[in-house]
Amino acid sequence: MRLPPLFVLLIGLLAVSTGGDAKAESPNLLIVTVDDMSCDSVGAFGCELAETTPTIDRLAAEGLRYEHAHVQVGNCYPSRNVMFSGRYPHNTGVEGFYQVRDADYPHLVDLMKQAGYFVAIRGKVSHSTPYQPYGWDADLTEIDGQKQDMKSPASYYRSTKRGIDLAREAGKPFCLNINISDPHKPFYAMNGRGQVVADKNVPSHVFTADEVPIPGFLFDHPDVRLELAHYYSSVRRADDCVSQVLRALEESGQSDDTVVIFLSDHGMPLPFAKTALWNHSTKTPWIVRWPGVVKPGTVNTEEMISAVDLLPTLVEIVGIDPPQGFDGRSFYPTLLGKPQDGRDMVYKVYNENAGGNRSPMRSVQSKRFGYLFNPWSDGNRVFKTATTGTLTYRAMQKVAQSDPEVAKRLELFRHGVREEFYDYQNDPDALHNLIDDPKYADQLRRHRQAMLEFMRQSDDPMLEVFQNRDDDAFVSAYVDRVQAESDARRNRRQRSRQSPNQTRQNPNLFRLQYPEQAVPGQRFLVTVVHQLPEKLGEQSFHVTLKDAQGRRIERVVKTASADGRLEVPFQIPADYRGQAVFVATFVGEDYPTNLLHRSEGPVSVDPAK
Repeated sequence: MRLPPLFVLLIGLLAVSTGGDAKAESPNLLIVTVDDMSCDSVGAFGCELAETTPTIDRLAAEGLRYEHAHVQVGNCYPSRNVMFSGRYPHNTGVEGFYQVRDADYPHLVDLMKQAGYFVAIRGKVSHSTPYQPYGWDADLTEIDGQKQDMKSPASYYRSTKRGIDLAREAGKPFCLNINISDPHKPFYAMNGRGQVVADKNVPSHVFTADEVPIPGFLFDHPDVRLELAHYYSSVRRADDCVSQVLRALEESGQSDDTVVIFLSDHGMPLPFAKTALWNHSTKTPWIVRWPGVVKPGTVNTEEMISAVDLLPTLVEIVGIDPPQGFDGRSFYPTLLGKPQDGRDMVYKVYNENAGGNRSPMRSVQSKRFGYLFNPWSDGNRVFKTATTGTLTYRAMQKVAQSDPEVAKRLELFRHGVREEFYDYQNDPDALHNLIDDPKYADQLRRHRQAMLEFMRQSDDPMLEVFQNRDDDAFVSAYVDRVQAESDARRNRRQRSRQSPNQTRQNPNLFRLQYPEQAVPGQRFLVTVVHQLPEKLGEQSFHVTLKDAQGRRIERVVKTASADGRLEVPFQIPADYRGQAVFVATFVGEDYPTNLLHRSEGPVSVDPAK
């Protein structure tokens, strides 16, 4: 017999208030993201264009939406790593578009698997972990050996259904992360150069150039309108994909037992939105639907939440102890309609674009105001971002030649200014920099102080730069240094692609010892016998236990020098159902520059012993 939702909610509230476990039966988790969608492109969040997101609007009506929700970063790879680590980029190591092999913190995958969940992902796989392959139970981007069309709504139905079915077969609740490609470029019926092309994936509604609204941070021009029409049509196609995801959930019969979380990874891929930290860069349409717990049709206008809070909240929802080291904190009380102190500001960061160009920025935003610190801006450096490849940016360059106002906007975009302060309540498009306005001196002081505290609390390496923000030489030296580090990292990767590992590896650096058989629930000891030349000094050994499909079960990093032995104990999961495990080890700073890599196995797993 199904209990009335109100009765279920009362039980949950009673359990929370008395310290009991309101989550004895772990709910399923369905985390749905869209790629490059601005918050105000969604009807429920105030879109000026009708019918962009009918499905997402219904989801909002069935759950709770947050009026003041943000992601930390204005571009994808580091933004998603914040979501699934609960840590700022300077504490994940993922500040740009590169893998971090020595991550020493638990990820969503690790925590949910430990809690007994079947954990799977569709799309943005490499962008959603510090390195790849990670330990997902399934990659739903491919079904039965066939890669799914990233722009096809029907494919999202298949992937979601597949994930739910696999979890049922495993006898576990599911934690699915379904990442919808739209409205990321290429937009519907448009290629990467902005040319109109045929597109088999037609959205349920196609918008025209004459009906689309022009964001206040842009300008009216035929090319801007054309690009926006294709963007909004892609928004509608993203909504079609959400519809298919929810259809698969509904047909499974588990909708009432599933927490659905919806958000975008950052703003639209046009100038003054994506790859920046203004209001429209990071504000996200965050919705939570949890039948019987979250009151339908509610709007939270009081608390500010951000992507760094997502994993801590999921941990509390499923009822497991949080690990040490989260930068974010759970907003679980707000799901129950309770107020939560200390949610009057969010901290936002940006470091590097997909091409390795460093343009470090920091921002503190309250519900009304936003302060930005841009150490990259010195009047000479030019901001490099993917949005310069758009029709809109090219139109801005043309119009700036005859329009002084657009010319000023282009100058701000290209060269920036060291500090910015905006009244987002009255100026959401960040058109009027109030940094020198004496009427806002007290608020500016408050936000600068808040940034200082955020930096100190999170061990932000830019703290000293911020404290010396009036010293041009000091600030510029920092930007030069981090750009040089990025260049060196990219050069190492380039060399590793040009020179195969085998030509520079020393096969005598270490060998592996391990049992001939593994048993679920029991210890599995790997011994690394190493012989490191004195000139190598201390080195890191990355030891990984993998399942039969090559997915990570657990990884340990230890350091050693000279000759000796490292003992690395693993625990074979008690519910491990695979036929075998493998042991992979490399020595060096990271995988692309490893001194020796070995992958050995299979080691048979015998559940009978």
